[in-house]
Amino acid sequence: MDDKEIIARRVAQEIRPDTLVNLGIGLPSLVANHLPKEVHVFFQAENGVIGLGARPPEGMEDPDLTDAGGAFVTAVPGAASIDSAMSFGLIRGGHLDMTVLGGLQVDERGYLANWMIPGKMVPGMGGAMDLVAGAKQVIVAMVHTAKGRPKILKECTLPLTARRRVSLIVTEMAVIEPTEDGLVLRETGPGVSVDDILTATEASLIVHGDVPAMRL
Repeated sequence: MDDKEIIARRVAQEIRPDTLVNLGIGLPSLVANHLPKEVHVFFQAENGVIGLGARPPEGMEDPDLTDAGGAFVTAVPGAASIDSAMSFGLIRGGHLDMTVLGGLQVDERGYLANWMIPGKMVPGMGGAMDLVAGAKQVIVAMVHTAKGRPKILKECTLPLTARRRVSLIVTEMAVIEPTEDGLVLRETGPGVSVDDILTATEASLIVHGDVPAMRL
């Protein structure tokens, strides 16, 4: 498994049946591919789709069916297309059970920065700020480092997406839970030691006893 698959598989374990879940663009969209078939979930994309399925096989793409990032998706039975106002009404109204978002940085408080990419022009923050503020649970799915530099920092150097603590951080190296006391290391990635995680993380981590490995 590559890093993205490890992250997507582990995040999929957090998703509960009969919930409404938003998947962000990029890595988070892979989570739908790893959900057990018996777990019935409606995935939502802020461009106006409820009931996203897995990525379609090559050659079976429908140009009218994409996620918020423009990637081709499928739809499950019972799926619906809605307008943008309804989509953001669900998000801002607190109706989403969970959102899974990519991350550029997360700090010791569990605050996320994920909408501004240094050196690149971006059209805006999209729905990221609404999602972090409005979803009942916020899971950050991201690789642990960028070009060897930690992405889990004492303090974010990029603009914050929202001043709200996220629920969980999942990387290929670790599962980390932000709490009132700080960032707690819950699980280690495949073949990764606690020392490896501490070395790759700028922020302080709370480690309680023997930390179990991810079960993928």
